[in-house]
Amino acid sequence: MSTDEVKAELDKLSDPEYARRLQGFFKTGEGEYGEGDVFLGLRVPETRRVARKYRTIPLTDVQELFRSGIHEHRLTALFILTEQFNRGDEVVKQQVVEMYLRNTEYVNNWDLVDSSAHKILGEWLVDRPRDVLYDLAGSESLWERRISIISTFAFIDKGDLTDALALATVLVGDGHDLIHKASGWVLREIGKKDQSVLEEFLSEHYKTMPRTMLRYSIEKLPEDLRRFYLGK
Repeated sequence: MSTDEVKAELDKLSDPEYARRLQGFFKTGEGEYGEGDVFLGLRVPETRRVARKYRTIPLTDVQELFRSGIHEHRLTALFILTEQFNRGDEVVKQQVVEMYLRNTEYVNNWDLVDSSAHKILGEWLVDRPRDVLYDLAGSESLWERRISIISTFAFIDKGDLTDALALATVLVGDGHDLIHKASGWVLREIGKKDQSVLEEFLSEHYKTMPRTMLRYSIEKLPEDLRRFYLGK
């Protein structure tokens, strides 16, 4: 198995019309967050099937896919990395995480981040120091900042809310809507685990936090509370 085989299989599944739609959906125009990205036009289940088929290819080949200018090549690389992480021992897991962190510049759209950050980096950090997430949260890169907050879903799932709250606080003043959405999403999941923790955060920040972040965070609260926070 080789990257050429992976690319050839992805090419066979390409759909130019759907690719044009995706390039609009993922904001690939000049000055937009996905500027210059190129799509083949695959549905995500198709990409996952190819990734599962080639999940045992060497990490050197995965890195070649990772650094491609084609979106589905990078997404396939991330799916393969997730498969190898899930199936690997501690040595393999560490190699996967190190590759992920070396290549964050290629995890450069929201779907790439959201399909990988918590499943790879977050899971690795469940029982380890999490300083790297705070470094990423302070990055000039939009995508590294999103990786930092999305990674915390791995902790929230296990009832560990501390770093998710801390990173949401760090990012509460972020200027990008994609961070507002991600942080609000994380806060919503925190509230599903412990509503009182979310309300404590909101009591401190709801008057000044970005409106999008607020709307996402309160989606699962009772109607009267939603009206209260939005009204204020």
